[in-house]
Amino acid sequence: MKEQLVGSCIFGQSGGPTSVINASAYGVIRTALDSPAITKVYGAAHGIEGVLNDQLYVMDDEDPEELRYLLHTPSSELGSCRYKMADPEKDDTDYKRLLEIFKKYNVRYFFYNGGNDSMDTCNKISKYLQSVNYECHVMGVPKTIDNDLYGTDHCPGFASAAKYIATSCMEINKDARVYNNKMIVVVEIMGRHAGWLAASAALATAYGSGPDLIYLPECDFSMEQFLEDVDRLYKKNGQVFVAVSEGIHYADGSFVSEAKTSATDGFGHAQLGGLASMLAEIVKQHTGAKVRGIELSLLQRCAAHLASAVDVEEAFMAGKLAVEDAVAGNSGNMVSFERSEKDGKYVCNYKMLPLEKVANFEKKVPLEWINETHNGLKQEFIDYALPLIQGEPDIPRVDSLPRYARLKKHLANA
Repeated sequence: MKEQLVGSCIFGQSGGPTSVINASAYGVIRTALDSPAITKVYGAAHGIEGVLNDQLYVMDDEDPEELRYLLHTPSSELGSCRYKMADPEKDDTDYKRLLEIFKKYNVRYFFYNGGNDSMDTCNKISKYLQSVNYECHVMGVPKTIDNDLYGTDHCPGFASAAKYIATSCMEINKDARVYNNKMIVVVEIMGRHAGWLAASAALATAYGSGPDLIYLPECDFSMEQFLEDVDRLYKKNGQVFVAVSEGIHYADGSFVSEAKTSATDGFGHAQLGGLASMLAEIVKQHTGAKVRGIELSLLQRCAAHLASAVDVEEAFMAGKLAVEDAVAGNSGNMVSFERSEKDGKYVCNYKMLPLEKVANFEKKVPLEWINETHNGLKQEFIDYALPLIQGEPDIPRVDSLPRYARLKKHLANA
């Protein structure tokens, strides 16, 4: 039997924050602290950048009860980043530095929590460490509200964002129809290439108070058809509610948004925004109606007050199982979710997926779940999303306001 690997671990968070990413952090940190194989637990300040800059928090110094608050603390409590590591074959500078840090702290376990780009980073690190014969078990912990990670039924963070979007759309719909006058509302929802978040607005419609029209980036957008759709409903009802994904694009691939592709994040992705205002102005010119454009923006990412209890539990389990799998001797995997049913009820099963099968692949809303006119969702999407948004977590509060984690964040090199 192979001797168990013993040494310290580093946990890092990357990419956009979510309502439940810290639940995964707690799953990793608590399980690592309780593992005899892991001698010290470090949290990277701002993801991989914290590792490269030797800015590591000593999680062993944190109060256990304070750590528990991470379960219901939104955003990335250790700090995030959007740092793209080069292919080691082209430039191994970062990898040599990372190896230097790993050796300094005897790091034998590395856990990285993020989405597509983060899993790519995780995969590169895993392969590099193998190539230089440094024994370290590397594991990916999934996270993304975009729900576009390949190989997993869904991603931690998506369900809570979907619940917030559906609830907000229900409230917007009620507000927009309160007066006896004509009005059109356009709501912009996050989602660059995958429309899972915008599709979540269909939950509001299914429950009687949501958008009349929903447009996703999975289908080419036609401005002419869009105006026809809006015009038809406006003439019929006098009021129209539209939900659009920020990433809707024309047939040639260009974004409908006015954002320039030169405005990018660290991974070269276009930074979109302003679509709701732009479409509202076009619709106003076309119909002469009163039109309001609303951008949910950052509000949809970290709305922990509307988190899904299912999402919190699954996020925690993703972190916990990543540590257990690594300590058991495995490496180069990401925790993935597989859905099943038991006695007619939703059940989430967990499995390990090789990082190389996840990195740089994107999962989109199935075309068969989108209606024939490409302006709404079918029941299949409702059946998919509904079990994921269930339950209200027991959020700790002080004077009716949420109580978030307050970590000491002692630096290892201080």
